[in-house]
Amino acid sequence: MQAWKDYQSQNKDRFLSELLDLLRIPSVSADSKYKADVARCADAVKEHMLKAGCDKAEICPTSGHPIVYGEKIIDPKLPTVLVYGHYDVQPADPLELWTSGPFEPVIKDGKIFARGACDDKGQMFMHIKALEVMAKTNTLPCNVKIMIEGEEEVGSNNLGKFLEDNKERLKADIVLVSDTSMISMEHPSIESGLRGLAYMEVEVTGPNRDLHSGVYGGAVANPATILCKMIASMHDENNHITIPGFYDKVQNLSDAERKAINSAPFDLKEYKDELGIKEVWGEKGYTTLERTGIRPTLEVNGIWGGYTGEGAKTVLPSKANAKISMRLVPNQSSDEISDMFKKHFEKIAPDNVTVKVTAHHGGEAVVTPTDSPAYKAAAKAIVTTFGKEPIPTRGGGSIPIVALFEKTLGLKTVLLGFGLDNDNIHSPNEKYDVANYYKGIETIPYFHKYFAESVKG
Repeated sequence: MQAWKDYQSQNKDRFLSELLDLLRIPSVSADSKYKADVARCADAVKEHMLKAGCDKAEICPTSGHPIVYGEKIIDPKLPTVLVYGHYDVQPADPLELWTSGPFEPVIKDGKIFARGACDDKGQMFMHIKALEVMAKTNTLPCNVKIMIEGEEEVGSNNLGKFLEDNKERLKADIVLVSDTSMISMEHPSIESGLRGLAYMEVEVTGPNRDLHSGVYGGAVANPATILCKMIASMHDENNHITIPGFYDKVQNLSDAERKAINSAPFDLKEYKDELGIKEVWGEKGYTTLERTGIRPTLEVNGIWGGYTGEGAKTVLPSKANAKISMRLVPNQSSDEISDMFKKHFEKIAPDNVTVKVTAHHGGEAVVTPTDSPAYKAAAKAIVTTFGKEPIPTRGGGSIPIVALFEKTLGLKTVLLGFGLDNDNIHSPNEKYDVANYYKGIETIPYFHKYFAESVKG
């Protein structure tokens, strides 16, 4: 619609400036020293909701970080879209690898570099700006509810209770999420599935104190060495995960489904060159697109123990630790997999160490239907603004709340993301293309329009 284009064009500089201000707030949910900044970011999101046209917006306290909720109800008889996003971000470490300050956003080569630029402040903020575009031009075709949480990066532990306690307030016809990616601006896509997650922490303890590696080395088990051996044993020579029962409920896709997944544009050489690797790695018998979309994984996210400071210290550490995540596929239960991991890790521990296993958080895999009115509305919106049919893809990441939406609210989700796989989310130098940000603001109103028309029709 011309009114939308005109309003966005007239306000595009402000839209960008406001996002940069939001990115300057270090809303790191995992680190308690940022608690005040997380709260400050929640307040900023609330104010932006109100300025965008929400009839009301509020900070909803939880036992952790708050949830921000706002709504614009124009007619209870019209369809309602529930928008979900998060304002919390990953820790910025390691800081020395950033080319600019993680919370000092800069624009280089048309890209915004900052922690949270893509995941998820830039993508979440598109929805608030899209609401503003529709509200200020008096063209909003449906009711909009917006729920932005502050704990997605630490497992959304309090969101389930919030959904249970607010079923009536959160009533809607569909959930719209932009916390995913597309193949490229030349090949727009819509993710039709996400993997689940089981996140664990392990601790291996040997002697009751750090020991001199010369006096005791070779006679006392080194927890760091034992931990590395235990982790290495969790993949076999074909890179299959060796935890008993791990694959029991994994769905094997048909040849036709696998062919469809591999039909997406993908350049293996470009993939390797962009990552600076000589060869890919993974489960034997599957392509890179299958390994990152439809197969489960087990990865070490962090490992430490002993002396890691500058210079040398000849020490045999008392303890060694690791954080391990497992991405899951449909039918795998995060609770069951966490329990399997715990029992297996304890079983393979040798007698010369003791182990402790802690399950942090998890979520279930989801597959969203591609023949629903909501998906078709999203596809039509992409066609309108990109001029191309979107390609259905399977996302390798996890958004645990998507399964909760279906379980608690009975709502399906559309994953209308505008990020790119090389946006360095969770890594140093996270980025988000300014063009993608603007394209999202341009496209989202069309989703609301087409979805409202399909439901009324």
